[in-house]
Amino acid sequence: MNKKAILGLLIAVVLPLTSYYIVKYYSSNAIHMPRRYFYDSVAVIEKNGKTATDTIWHSVNNMTFVNQLGKTVTLDSLKGKILVVNFFFSRCPTICPGMARSMKRLQNSFVKSNDSIVQFISISIDPEHDSIPQLRKFADRYTNNHDSWWFVNGDKKEIYDFALNELKASIADTNVDTAFIHTENFFLLDRERVVRGWYNGFDTLKQARLVNDIPLLMLEKNKKRSFKEFLKELFQRS
Repeated sequence: MNKKAILGLLIAVVLPLTSYYIVKYYSSNAIHMPRRYFYDSVAVIEKNGKTATDTIWHSVNNMTFVNQLGKTVTLDSLKGKILVVNFFFSRCPTICPGMARSMKRLQNSFVKSNDSIVQFISISIDPEHDSIPQLRKFADRYTNNHDSWWFVNGDKKEIYDFALNELKASIADTNVDTAFIHTENFFLLDRERVVRGWYNGFDTLKQARLVNDIPLLMLEKNKKRSFKEFLKELFQRS
């Protein structure tokens, strides 16, 4: 058999086989990732004479708070972590205790094995009354792990600006009172602090989705791999 015939045979056999495994690999590993919601702009990119667009997703700004331990903390200090954020006030007699119990279940689900990956943050919308001792008293009712779950206060105007302009709380909850951010939602942010979803703290189906979405974002960083790594795994599978 001459070289051309051998080459033709290889193309006829290997190419379809490789295509089959590629399709099989990516279809079996297809994952429906939590979507992104808010973008700042769309960049136009020109390369090799072709024009493409790239969405610049909104990444929430840094915030500085004081937590229940009296420590000054920032979002920038949490680089690489997935964030679950909600709003509360310690004197709340209605939804806040129930929201805290839901957050406690989330913390119990993830922190034991992923305390370096997920951070839970409850932000006071009544910082004038929620002193550090008051925050600590409220926090102690629901957790003994104060490092992975912060109860925080700060400047009220900055907190409300953060809720409305960064997390888009009034879009996520159209019934929210912008003068008093008393929403039932948890906000999920990825490692780049991009909002990837909001979930009602009293809706069991929404909470179940949040439980599923957190580990998906944990895996997202490792989603891209080199072609060499792909081929290695491809032939290991075959």
